[in-house]
Parts: sequence; C-alpha cells; structure tokens
Amino acid sequence: MSTLTTAPLVPLLEHLFKQAEEATNPVFNSVSEQERLRLMQSKTEYLDLYGQLKDLWLPVSRETGSLLYLLARSLKAQTIVEFGTSFGISTLHLAAALRDNGGGRLISSEFEPSKVKRARQHMIEGGVGDLVEIRAGDALQTLAFDMPENIDLLVLDGAKALYPEILALLESRLRPGAIIVADDADYSPEYLAYIRSTSNGYVSVPFGGDVEVTLRLG
Repeated sequence: MSTLTTAPLVPLLEHLFKQAEEATNPVFNSVSEQERLRLMQSKTEYLDLYGQLKDLWLPVSRETGSLLYLLARSLKAQTIVEFGTSFGISTLHLAAALRDNGGGRLISSEFEPSKVKRARQHMIEGGVGDLVEIRAGDALQTLAFDMPENIDLLVLDGAKALYPEILALLESRLRPGAIIVADDADYSPEYLAYIRSTSNGYVSVPFGGDVEVTLRLG
C-alpha cells in the first residue's frame, strides 16, 4: 500500500489522465510541426507559445509519472523542485513519494495562472496540499529565491528552451547523488549536450524515448 496506489490519489489521477487525453487545442493543431518546433526551442517566444496552449494539458505519461514516484522514493527525497506544473499530474506523483518518504517540500513553478489555480486544487483533492508550494510566474524568477540548500530531485517539464537556464539557476543546490528528470529533452539539444558531457559532473541516459534521466556526481 502507498499513497500512489490508494484513494484519494488513484481515482483523482485516473480522472486527470482521462481529461488530459480528451483535451484539444485549436491553436496547437493549426501550427505546423516545423513552426511548433521553432517556437518550442525559442528562448524569447516561449511565453507566447505556452500562453496559447494554456488549455492543453501537456502531461507526463503514466509511465513517466510512475518513474518520478519510483525515483523520489528510492532517493528518499525530502526536497524536490519542478519546472512546469501544468495541471499537476506529475506534481501529484512527486508529492505522493514525499508523503511515503515521511514528508518534505516540493516547490513547483507554473506561469499560466489558470493552471496554477487548478493544480493547487488538485493538490488539495489529492491530500498532499501541505507538501506542495506552486509558485506562479516565470520560473527564472520564481525559482531564484527561497530555495532549499540541497535538492534531491529536479524535474524539468516546462519550456524546453529554458532547460539549460533552469539547470544553471539550481545546479549549485543539487546534492551529490541528486537526480534530474527532463521530459521531452530532445527539444533542448543545448541541455542534452551539457549534461551528457563527461566534463560537467553528470551521468545521463535516455529513458522511454522522451525522457532524460541524469545523475549528479559527487
């Protein structure tokens, strides 16, 4: 038995995954794949792009959600930072791990106000609201203050073009043995080049085709 496999999280996550699967966005469908790729890799137009996609869920997969829980449990994580809350599906998996680890602090950042409001409500419904702080605004600002000295797990699932900047912002706080999970990291070749370099203190491997899992060396 665990928080992730019992009520209220089980029915809540099932409901949220179903909503995510049924969600559509006319703007997203009207943009060509080439233009979408350009916008996703832009360091200046990401706010406009994700603002247009405010109704689209963009969640982690069920497998990635389980992976996040597994990693947080195995690390006995007490401090987790997440870039990109969306509606909170990944956040719920992480918070469930914290609960089963005996408690801790999860700081997540989301710039879209409507998503922040709903994600906070989902945390309450899932019974993990006391473990999660969702900061509203640009993560380059919201994750630049009042952060834990040592981060056990960092999850990157926001604007892909900003993965290198978010990592640079938090890198000094990653403890030896910390894990970074980056969703859709292929959209950030700059990030992949950095964490896969043997000279930057990481060991990194792709997982499941769309996730990069990285270990911070001592």
